[in-house]
Amino acid sequence: MATPAVNVPPTGGADAAPTAPAVPPDVPDGVRAGTLGARVAQRIEDEIVRSGWPVGRNLGSEQDLQDRHGVSKSVLREAVRLVEHHGVARMRRGPGGGLFVTAPDVAPAARAMVTYLDYVGTTVDDLIDVRLLLEPRAVMLASARLTEDGVRLLRSVLEQEHRRRAEPGIWSQDPVHTALCELSGNPALLVFTEVLTRLTDRYAHTARRKSKAEAVRNKEMAGRSHAAIVEAVIAGDTAQAHAVLTEHLRDAAGWLKQNRPGADGPVAWQLLEAPGAKLSELIAARIQDTIAAGGWPVGTLLGSEADLLERYDISRAVLREAVRLLEHHGVARMRRGPGGGLLVTAPDPAASIDSMALYLGHRRATAGHLRAVREAFELGALGPVTARRREPGVAGRLEAAASGGPAASFHDELVHLAGNPVLTLFVRILSELRRRQAGTGVARPPEADAPAGRERAHRDVADAILAGDESLARHRVRRDLTACHTW
Repeated sequence: MATPAVNVPPTGGADAAPTAPAVPPDVPDGVRAGTLGARVAQRIEDEIVRSGWPVGRNLGSEQDLQDRHGVSKSVLREAVRLVEHHGVARMRRGPGGGLFVTAPDVAPAARAMVTYLDYVGTTVDDLIDVRLLLEPRAVMLASARLTEDGVRLLRSVLEQEHRRRAEPGIWSQDPVHTALCELSGNPALLVFTEVLTRLTDRYAHTARRKSKAEAVRNKEMAGRSHAAIVEAVIAGDTAQAHAVLTEHLRDAAGWLKQNRPGADGPVAWQLLEAPGAKLSELIAARIQDTIAAGGWPVGTLLGSEADLLERYDISRAVLREAVRLLEHHGVARMRRGPGGGLLVTAPDPAASIDSMALYLGHRRATAGHLRAVREAFELGALGPVTARRREPGVAGRLEAAASGGPAASFHDELVHLAGNPVLTLFVRILSELRRRQAGTGVARPPEADAPAGRERAHRDVADAILAGDESLARHRVRRDLTACHTW
């Protein structure tokens, strides 16, 4: 009989996670594999997006929704559970009840992304490299848009951080970084940075425990960096803010790589829990915690339904709802019959893509917001792609993408070739949000944007990369992005 994962010794942290491909570029955007309930959930979510996200609207009673979608009560209830998990709508029972549209919370989307990125073995360098692409832009935008209210917010965050510095353990560094991104006015920058800071915290909480004196010293150093960044932003000295931020993030990367353990340290998934989470969501998180701590042992049997009911001391209904959430995200699946039970599986990136695209849609991320983030990703990808240009298959894929086809295909491939799973996943989210917006009339990509000119521009970029001329490639990508309105 297989050994439950709860007894499997950890095989390493995220750096030792099993090798898995990043989100494959040949999987169509918007395709969510899964049950009929998952497909009904996506139809409900698409309806909410098309309606402009009318928070508070009643979409109909359970019977109305069954009739509308032509499904059984059990299928509809599975769909509703997923919609509720995404924070998109909530079912209210009783007279006057129904499925009411709600404002989504970022926690489920962030959790789905962190789950996938942890599984594919995202490294500290991958993580920090993307933060260095996004956060300096946020600093510049925040400084340009800063108001008196913004100044008060930043100084209030610093004061809160100072008060928490005496608390034991490693504390979250989210507030300062996310406050700056919030003040940038770009919801895409904010949301992606929230995910990155959560993943950074997840890595920090698996670090080796240090002495109290060293912990205090590290907190004080981080606090000084945060204060210097904030004061430079307030003074309008973006060059100084950029320099301190870059040094601070690189120092954080060095500390994480030096202190993360090889086979011990708790996985602090509780950092990702939303306040007021349902019991089924908490149980799903605890099971996922066990799987992650064991190094994602795909195929391992966690236990039978009876074993899990006893282990977590919950009802069968709660367990089955938790299992549906795990199955939706590709974390585990229940095998029925003799010798069956809950088996560990590989996380599904489609769940991350859908969840975050929904959240960004609610936050009213405009084409301009997405274009700014997209430009940061593409320009950041040029260095790694240029460095990899002589690796087998890279030149062929780049030339093939430049030879005709939609502009999106070339730009997507350019980012995929950088080999950073964070960049790849984020670009898939941007593409999915663009697809959703195109379907609602919010944004409509052109059928063709001077195809011959686009192909020439893409070939020019590819030629510069393959010649090892990164500066020229950056110039040409900027020129192409300015001319191409698809993004």
